[in-house]
Amino acid sequence: MTAAQARKRTRLAPEARREQILDQAARVILEEGLYAVSMERLGRDLGISKGLVYNYFPTRDALLTALLSRAQAELRDRGMESALQAESYVDLIRQTTRLYLEQTRDRGALIAALLSDPSVANLMEAESRADRDRTMRYFVKATREAYDLPRPLAVAAVEMLSAVTDRAGKLVAEGQIDVDAATELCVELITSGLSGLNRDRPLKG
Repeated sequence: MTAAQARKRTRLAPEARREQILDQAARVILEEGLYAVSMERLGRDLGISKGLVYNYFPTRDALLTALLSRAQAELRDRGMESALQAESYVDLIRQTTRLYLEQTRDRGALIAALLSDPSVANLMEAESRADRDRTMRYFVKATREAYDLPRPLAVAAVEMLSAVTDRAGKLVAEGQIDVDAATELCVELITSGLSGLNRDRPLKG
């Protein structure tokens, strides 16, 4: 097989090539660290020119930001799918918590590495804040409907109880607890805490 045939055989559609570059960047970060990533390195690893890498990502920061945005979009999309399938508030908490913990277990090291870069964190600040605000609004609404709480109390409760899930994610990432056990512990702590805020009004659904 000639070199021209080899190049033709590995030619990819633009979206597939973009995903390939991002996948390789993720592998390099997980195996060698964030600062091992360069356009030259990615081009060499993939057998393409660094110029082609630059065609998809004009700067290294743009590439790293796209990688983080992809990970967050995946979590957001899967989270919304899980939320729409939930049949009760308890089911909503269980499904979305499990999803978050699985993502933390599988992608946590990558996301943490990307967020450790100040440039990437700054570029993603607005998108991350918007994602958090949307999530907060959704869970505040669901919590108010399930427990008949006044809005200020529901907002405070959701803010504080979200720390439970965040901490569980760290424990899962560190291997101190598995996803199943952490999910059920979070569900129990969250729902018991909310029930205690208004014992005269039982959980709906």
